[in-house]
Amino acid sequence: MRIPFLLTVLMIITQQSARGQQYPVEIPLWPGGAPGFEDRRNEPTEARDWWVRNIHNPSITAYLPPKEKATGAAVIICPGGGHRELVFNAEGHDPAVYLNSLGVAAFVLKYRLARENNSPYTLAEHVRQDAFRAMRLVRSRAAEWKVDPHRVGMMGFSAGGEVVSLVAYAKGDGDATAKEAVDRLNARPDFQILIYPGPGAVPEILPKNAPPAFLLAANDDACCSSPVIKLVRMYHEAGIPVELHLYAKGSHAFNMGYRSSLNSIRGWPQRMADWLTDNAILDPDNEQANR
Repeated sequence: MRIPFLLTVLMIITQQSARGQQYPVEIPLWPGGAPGFEDRRNEPTEARDWWVRNIHNPSITAYLPPKEKATGAAVIICPGGGHRELVFNAEGHDPAVYLNSLGVAAFVLKYRLARENNSPYTLAEHVRQDAFRAMRLVRSRAAEWKVDPHRVGMMGFSAGGEVVSLVAYAKGDGDATAKEAVDRLNARPDFQILIYPGPGAVPEILPKNAPPAFLLAANDDACCSSPVIKLVRMYHEAGIPVELHLYAKGSHAFNMGYRSSLNSIRGWPQRMADWLTDNAILDPDNEQANR
């Protein structure tokens, strides 16, 4: 349990030293607070070893790869937690560090929790709003973070996969009349990575412009094996690029595989890396990827 965590910490320290910058850094989605809830922006989050709760000032935490390793690709990571909490370390920090090792800029989204006790938020409105804003914020600062705005994807674990679906299958056009330039940008991800996504990740109708997808789950996952099976069928019938890895065992919430005794589960991140490579998402010379 402790060895992978220590390794990830060492990797982050090494990355910071190589860049000469203090990353990871947390950036609020809205400087003045979330629209309609500005008066709650200073309420502190609650955090323990593996979860974060009481999120009223949604943000992204930026993890940037070393300059010499950067590919220009970026991924916004949505941790799971049943919309009651966020599994921030195992499904946010750890995948961000792994993506950095591939040369991918990673941004972990702290979205508002619609099913937390006494939550004033809903998935359809406020969580969707956070996901849209996160995509637009990364694209708005693409030059600063050395990111190709046409190679920005989203990754979701469990409930986080449902958050990805809120923008992946929606019309992501920006508001041309918006006061802030960031809100005029397109919010549709160029690709998506769904790891044991929740049932809400499956749209009623798959749009023709749905982003290419990498899907992964365990067959013995009572919650979240069905969603990836449904999605792969929809993608196949629509002729949209998709890759599915359905493991025989693994159950739910195996995170990045470190805690599993199963070789297949421990090795799943490499399957994702292969997919990113094979689809030219990691090619720094391919600025046309996924356009």
